[in-house]
Amino acid sequence: MAEAVLPYLQALAAGVLIGTVYALLRVRSPAPPLYGLAGLAGMLLGHTLLSALL
Repeated sequence: MAEAVLPYLQALAAGVLIGTVYALLRVRSPAPPLYGLAGLAGMLLGHTLLSALL
């Protein structure tokens, strides 16, 4: 179970790190927040569904 969760935790940590760097540098995110989050949610859902089917 922990091995299955590790990539998600690594992705979350990377996102938080990059978000912190952007905030410290006062740089706007390259993607609009709503579109970016919807895209990430779609990728996560697709990966989860594909993994369940295979």
